[in-house]
Amino acid sequence: MAYLMMIIAAIFVNNIVLSQFLGICPFLGVSKKIETALGMGMAVTFVMTIATIVTFLIQIWVLQPLNIGYLQTISFILVIASLVQMVEIILKKVSPSLYQALGVFLPLITTNCAILGVAILVITKEFTLIQSVVYAIATAIGFTLALVLFAGIREQLELSVVPKGMKGVPIALIVAGLLAMAFMGFSGIA
Repeated sequence: MAYLMMIIAAIFVNNIVLSQFLGICPFLGVSKKIETALGMGMAVTFVMTIATIVTFLIQIWVLQPLNIGYLQTISFILVIASLVQMVEIILKKVSPSLYQALGVFLPLITTNCAILGVAILVITKEFTLIQSVVYAIATAIGFTLALVLFAGIREQLELSVVPKGMKGVPIALIVAGLLAMAFMGFSGIA
């Protein structure tokens, strides 16, 4: 039951994008088409899960025993950057169309603060490895959900009549705010 509550909280209540405001760059940048948003969500899910496992093990087996916790952020960033390079190589071979669609945003996963944020949050919250993996996957699902919902709304906005001064980024920011407020409605659940 605790894992179910953790999953619901990570996806809906404490959504990494809509309530913690981490990962805003890809949220705004890759959310113009649902297919691209879904691809980015899958890439972030993979990187976030693997990065959480690796950074957790580095924290427990290297940083804490050697008492060098001050190197946490830099070592976590290096791990995430390496994993993103790996995902980039895999996507280039497996799905060239998705690789092209993600374009410049794929390397931006390296600096996606949502991935680094989750890696640090699991350490701060003193989760076990299993809890960390569940939290990372659930958080990535929440990130993907927010990204796909926002992309769907933006696709509909392209077909709608929007005042000239509100087209593009202004209406996108308003919709993002409304989406964040809608997700606040889940706060009574967990």
